[in-house]
Amino acid sequence: MVALDSEEDALDRGDAAPDFELPGVDGETHTLDDFADSDALLVVFTCNHCPYARAKFDELNALADEYDDAAVVGINPNDAEEYPEDSFEKMVEYVESGNVQYDAYLRDESQEVAAEYGAACTPDPFLFAREDGEFRLAYHGRLDDALNPDDEPTEREMKQLIDRVLAGEAIDDEFKPSRGCSIKWRDE
Repeated sequence: MVALDSEEDALDRGDAAPDFELPGVDGETHTLDDFADSDALLVVFTCNHCPYARAKFDELNALADEYDDAAVVGINPNDAEEYPEDSFEKMVEYVESGNVQYDAYLRDESQEVAAEYGAACTPDPFLFAREDGEFRLAYHGRLDDALNPDDEPTEREMKQLIDRVLAGEAIDDEFKPSRGCSIKWRDE
């Protein structure tokens, strides 16, 4: 397992969220428009097997539960052939067991969505603010200050950022990279 920081060459602040059409564990196909009623959208590229991603399940579940006007969407892009724990069927099991309770947990089988966002690791969070009818990147970075799976966070950084987005504040904070396992890209 190698810890990898999120990439600085991903989306830039103010960029529109790339659209997607992905299957969810709820049996529905989801697009960006499904979350249009939210004022904030947290898209997190994540998975089931990575210890860094697993360490953030509780925080992501808490964020999904705490807000009516912010949506938390997990997207799993990992190669499930090489990492069976990240298969769609296992994703369903994680939701059914209560380990994952996001507003939506989606499968990016083609890995095209992860590539469009510039995601590099799991977890890799992107926070968008709804502006003039579309989601624009407000922040790309870590969820909290616990950088290793066994660390306990002392500051819920993403929660503070979501609160500020919902209050209409401009976010100009320096991006603090997330840390996690590399996205398991398929060999082409």
